Amino acid sequence: MSDPCSFSSFSTCLTKHLNLQLHVDFDRHVIRGKVQLTVEALEDRFSVLTLDSRDLNVSSVSVNQQTARFELGPKHSFKGTPLVITLPYDLSRGQQVIVEVTYETSPSASALQWLTPEQTAGKKQPYLFSQCQAHHCRSMVPCQDTPSIKHTYYAQVSVPKQLVALMSAVRDGQEVDPQDSGRIVYRFRQPVAMPSYLIAIVVGALESREIGPRSRVWSETEFVDKAASEFSETETMLQTAEDLAGPYVWGQYDVLVLPPSFPYGGMENPCLTFATPTVLAGDKSLSGVIAHEISHSWTGNLVTNRTWEHFWLNEGHTVYLERMIGRRMEGEQFRQFKAIGGWSYLQDSVNTFGANNPLTNLVPSLQEVDPDDAFSLVPYEKGFALLYHLEELMGGPEVFMGFVKSYIQRFAYSSVTTDDWKNYLFTYFKDKVDILNKVDWNGWMFTPGMPPVKPQYDTTLADACIALTQRWIKAKDQDLNVFSQSDVKTLSSHQLIEFLSLLLQEEPLPLSHVKKMQDVYDLNASTNSEIRFRWLRLCVRSQWEEAVPLALKMATEQGRMKFTRPLFREVFNFEKHREEAVRVFMAHRAAMHPVTSGLVAKDLKVDASSTGDR
Repeated sequence: MSDPCSFSSFSTCLTKHLNLQLHVDFDRHVIRGKVQLTVEALEDRFSVLTLDSRDLNVSSVSVNQQTARFELGPKHSFKGTPLVITLPYDLSRGQQVIVEVTYETSPSASALQWLTPEQTAGKKQPYLFSQCQAHHCRSMVPCQDTPSIKHTYYAQVSVPKQLVALMSAVRDGQEVDPQDSGRIVYRFRQPVAMPSYLIAIVVGALESREIGPRSRVWSETEFVDKAASEFSETETMLQTAEDLAGPYVWGQYDVLVLPPSFPYGGMENPCLTFATPTVLAGDKSLSGVIAHEISHSWTGNLVTNRTWEHFWLNEGHTVYLERMIGRRMEGEQFRQFKAIGGWSYLQDSVNTFGANNPLTNLVPSLQEVDPDDAFSLVPYEKGFALLYHLEELMGGPEVFMGFVKSYIQRFAYSSVTTDDWKNYLFTYFKDKVDILNKVDWNGWMFTPGMPPVKPQYDTTLADACIALTQRWIKAKDQDLNVFSQSDVKTLSSHQLIEFLSLLLQEEPLPLSHVKKMQDVYDLNASTNSEIRFRWLRLCVRSQWEEAVPLALKMATEQGRMKFTRPLFREVFNFEKHREEAVRVFMAHRAAMHPVTSGLVAKDLKVDASSTGDR
């Protein structure tokens, strides 16, 4: 078993623990680091250790305090560079050594984004955050950067004294930096073994508010009270998840609201979920992001995909659990409605990649494929659809949730493949093997495009959205006066989002229709990011010129890839404004997150080498 995305040899040795000493240098945009890896040999006569690294400047390596020879191999386009360490003596199986690497990150490290004071809400202090999933930890720490290996970690982080550092770990005190009285050293410990992609750091002018007995919300001062009210249901969600999946093992559950350039909706860093500020809608309608990240505390963080080819095990189960939390809190019809929305996101994703694209397989091959290029909603929503299909076959939500809970307890603290999951499914439902054998496993797992079966979801809450969509599609220009504000008065934000999603699956509406829609529904006034995003896509598709600057503004004033990439693509596909899309991207590129700017460059067919220092 090997990981196509890692150079490290995990059949021959395992990292058990990391001890990190990090010095954050905002002037040079680098972290000076020293990492001690506790490594255990899995075979006799073990003599060469290979770690993953990317753009690191390694100055020295020692093994049990003896200097060791090391060399950096050739650079690979996305895997980085193997760091090959020759041990001063052979190890026998089961023997452990402490390997210490002293290094410095590059200013263009792909895991890190350094923000100037102007790019923050407070405008006075700089800010740093990391995003290691999938394979970027190696640009911050030399390590066995594969989700197949789990380890604990301790860390000490030195930062300027006016800033606060947090990590994906339990806070463990702070003191004045003995080397520099203008700095503070923050200490962290993570006693639960976890994969390298969950190591996370943030440094900024951060404040916090208590939002529950084991939860605080952290952000810049400007957002902290808004965030505290938005995430007030966190403890209820945690307790609901524990009831469904078993005890929460990570101790603290804090939420960090990042600056707008954070590329994802959320990131399930243990003890400290990272969240985009685009979820602050003011009405808790986007709190599904937090339910999703909470669910990862079990599926993803406790039971982890062994390689990124099995990413659906993380995401499909997490969406399933997130929607079970929604079911407990809002009712079964709400879960059904969310599942219908998910199916339309899946359709959208398959359309973007192309129905024959092997990256739309539930279990894709990632040989020589950059995991960032493969990222999509397919593992989330095709994964959920499979689990829901199995739920129907096996006897309903209670019965199937029993399996999911048992699967979590069985594989807790380990990393699994699709075969491990499937074998356990057949063991757990041993009296229903004849039904399981009739499932089109090849169609679900290894075939591109939409799934072989579309579950029959209950459309009660979606019916109003479907009906309104049909009215707009069928309306002729002379019929437009029948539409009024009352059409949407009774719809929830969730339903309005679904209405717009359904329209995006159809042929573009005539320009007269979207102009009328603005007149009667005033969607330009919406501050809900999910509504605004879909509305602006709809307008640009119908070639409404006035929407182009609004779409480009939304694409650049926040950097969540779910919004930024499709908005740029829509403007790029509007022939008349194609050059404007490229021009606006080039002007904002330097301020964008490195992963986001790299993917938008590919979307807009801009030469990636003209990225300056990225």
